[in-house]
Amino acid sequence: MRRRTRERSADGEPQDLPGISTTGRRAGTFCLVLIVALAAQATRVQVFQKKALDHNSANQRLTIERYSQPRGNIMVAGEPITGSAPTGGKYAYERTYTAGPTYAAVTGYSSQTYGNTQLEGIYDDLLSGTDPRLASWAVWDEVARRQQPGGDVYTTIDKAAQQAAIKGLGGQQGAVAAIEPATGRILALASTPSYDPGTFAGSSAADQQAWDRLQADTNQPMLNRALRQTYPPGSTFKVVTAAAALASGVVTDVDAPTGAPYPYVMPGTTTPLNNDTSACNEPNQSLEAAMVNSCNSVMGYLGVQVGLERMVSTAEGFGFNDARLDVPVRAARSNFDTSMNQSQVALSSIGQYDTAATPLVMAMVAAGVANNGRVMHPQLVDRLAKSDGTSVQVMHPATYRQALSPSVAGQVQQLMVDVVQNGTGRNARIAGATVGGKTGTAQHGVDNSGVPYAWFISWAKPAGSNDVPPVAVAVVIADSDATDVTGGGLAAPIARSVMQAVLGG
Repeated sequence: MRRRTRERSADGEPQDLPGISTTGRRAGTFCLVLIVALAAQATRVQVFQKKALDHNSANQRLTIERYSQPRGNIMVAGEPITGSAPTGGKYAYERTYTAGPTYAAVTGYSSQTYGNTQLEGIYDDLLSGTDPRLASWAVWDEVARRQQPGGDVYTTIDKAAQQAAIKGLGGQQGAVAAIEPATGRILALASTPSYDPGTFAGSSAADQQAWDRLQADTNQPMLNRALRQTYPPGSTFKVVTAAAALASGVVTDVDAPTGAPYPYVMPGTTTPLNNDTSACNEPNQSLEAAMVNSCNSVMGYLGVQVGLERMVSTAEGFGFNDARLDVPVRAARSNFDTSMNQSQVALSSIGQYDTAATPLVMAMVAAGVANNGRVMHPQLVDRLAKSDGTSVQVMHPATYRQALSPSVAGQVQQLMVDVVQNGTGRNARIAGATVGGKTGTAQHGVDNSGVPYAWFISWAKPAGSNDVPPVAVAVVIADSDATDVTGGGLAAPIARSVMQAVLGG
């Protein structure tokens, strides 16, 4: 029987009224609390934890969605260097690569099992079709979780230059970075030994085996040596030292005696800074002679005269010590120490001690000199587009730093031309072109016991042209079986072939 509450009447007599019992009120309150708690939990999961749950490694929905349609492409000279192939499996499509090893340092990889790197990773949303910029009705498509056709990434790479770089490197361990000085557009980015990212793009046992072989390879084919590995730049760094000497007024005439003694004993030590050629073994040589013959004693002396602060400032103008150099792939930090004694400054001024650089930054050195002292921010991507070619983002050239005045840059340009015409860079000569360059052979290992790193940095333009050179290059050979392990012997011919490809000859 339904219970009734009792109240007293006007005359004081109790009477029964319809109502709700205490137990009923408690049950109702409890149900309301449950409803509120359920709504709060649903809101927390669907709104505040949405991103975390979407990207949880145990949630394969996004991965299945990402590979449910053909992936957008990475383009070189308007042509795709990637593709997609149907699998017939849970992941409907997998990534494919045309000439995968040629462009691996550019593309990175996209793997159903191992994720995405470099351009494949940075622009994964665009390539997979989930970037809201691809949608005509972005808000509705986000609510409906509608996936658009994958967009395309148009790179700055020059096909002929990239092929020349890969061919020149061959089976050697090394890298090439080439830049258009006036814009910062990266024309070539090569690293060897390379790898084929298509061999592990899927999720089969064969893909896993291919991945395991690459991980176990002691030659590290998956290391992007052009962007992610630093090396002592050796005598190529003398371009920076020469620029600092001229900019600071330590040298006012490249043909005048510098006052550098021979032998030059590094300050605070009893150790002379030795040269690799007897042509350097006399005192008071000019900057021009020191660059042509690559004299350690003169350039180390000049670095000390410039001083640590000005040396650091000049090096940083070209990209050294920048830990956030994105192209948009992040490059490893190139190093020029900011705290050193004078003997260490002397060694650093010839590209030794703790000085270390990526090929990208050494290409920026050559490009900045060629561009009248203005260093442009290096860029690997021209634009991002929808599948129909409509641009969603266009990249524009941007100044990185004004490293040198135009007058100082012009003097350094002539020094680099003299190196190619009369000095250690003769192997970079190109008929019908003006070429400026600097060789480098960097010692490393315990007591300098390692095979030297062979460097060459350079720029080139048609002979007689007053325009900014269209190409600047840095080449490093980190390991080779060649007998002539020098920058002039190993690296300069590769730089020449890359520059010829850009010049069209």
